[in-house]
Amino acid sequence: MNNPAWRFEGNERKYLEEVLSTGFRAGADGAFTTRLESYFSDKYNVPYSIAFNSGTSTLHATLLAMKCGPGDEILTPALTPLMCGLAPHYTGATPVFVDSTPDTFLMDPIDIERKITNKTKVIFVTHMYGAVCDMDAIMAIAKKNNLKVLEDCAQCYSAKHNNQISGTIGDIGSWSFENSKHLSCGDGGIVCLDDEEIADYLRKLSTQGFKNATAKSGKIRVSKDLFQNPSYTRHSHYGFMYRLPEVAAAIGLAQVEKMKWFVDKRILMASIYKEVISDLKCDWLIPQATPEGDINSYYTFAAKMVNSDIKWADFRKKYVDFGGDGVYAAWTLCYREDSIDDILKRLKKIGYNGLKSSLGILPKFKYHDGLCPNAEKVQTQLMQFTTNQKNIEEMKVQADILHKTISYFN
Repeated sequence: MNNPAWRFEGNERKYLEEVLSTGFRAGADGAFTTRLESYFSDKYNVPYSIAFNSGTSTLHATLLAMKCGPGDEILTPALTPLMCGLAPHYTGATPVFVDSTPDTFLMDPIDIERKITNKTKVIFVTHMYGAVCDMDAIMAIAKKNNLKVLEDCAQCYSAKHNNQISGTIGDIGSWSFENSKHLSCGDGGIVCLDDEEIADYLRKLSTQGFKNATAKSGKIRVSKDLFQNPSYTRHSHYGFMYRLPEVAAAIGLAQVEKMKWFVDKRILMASIYKEVISDLKCDWLIPQATPEGDINSYYTFAAKMVNSDIKWADFRKKYVDFGGDGVYAAWTLCYREDSIDDILKRLKKIGYNGLKSSLGILPKFKYHDGLCPNAEKVQTQLMQFTTNQKNIEEMKVQADILHKTISYFN
């Protein structure tokens, strides 16, 4: 497996030294968090960007900013990491899980429309494996039903749907800087949007409600003399400590500067994997479908293995035995995670059971097999191959190993 240290060989160390040399105080050109946010906004051509300490806290804060709470329903995919299923719970709202299409592995617009009720507040879109959901259809549904749209782009930097960049199509876009993502500062996240009022509220949510924090700036000490006055009130809103640390922001800025370089590498690795599968005429390893005209940024190279004579674990073992980076499974569907029972117990403990009759929250936890049949089937078949190789030499190694593995089973 390749050493990931090569990912941080640009301005990362230079910017870190700047942070440390100023003792974490903002330099003459502004804090690194501000620089990161400004640069990100320029890249995505969106006026407001706000950095957070994780991609999960971005989701929590954004759903709160969209005024989600007890009694509301949030449509979210079943085939997604658990944090997308938990974020609605953090607000007191109920996640309603949506099925996937069997070829793209992404949210099915038909099932979205089917599951809208008079309690639905937000369509929580998750772009998986680097591909963009059918946002034309989803935005049409949202407009028809007067719903907000949150785009989770944790796995989807610089991808496009019909020439629209992921994260700029819905009301708010959210990205993750977690270690495995296209860009990383160890952990962190960022949101971008064009609504100043919501951006101002998001900023305050992320900084314990400091009233001086604004849509454009997280700086809270506008005047040191005023700030230290005993009669001065500092907090105007309810909030959390979700700010991105300066050290992480410095690394994050250096990473965003190299966004295209990182994404292009992953796209190249995916194209090489596809070439191997095509050359071998392997019809039982089917890559994620990307609609014509769309751009998949390939967080991973996702494919479903549909040969019933080959066990998933056997394929992975042989791939690893040949020297491969590894093959990663799709996450268990959100409603099949063991934590669902724990969530129910906790809601009862804090009194949400009193809402049962009036809002119908608790019955929503009675999830069942067959709720999202396509996702249930695809989840057991999905294989995710790494796309974060350093150079073409490492890419060819992984391609040769895939060739050997497919040939072995053929």
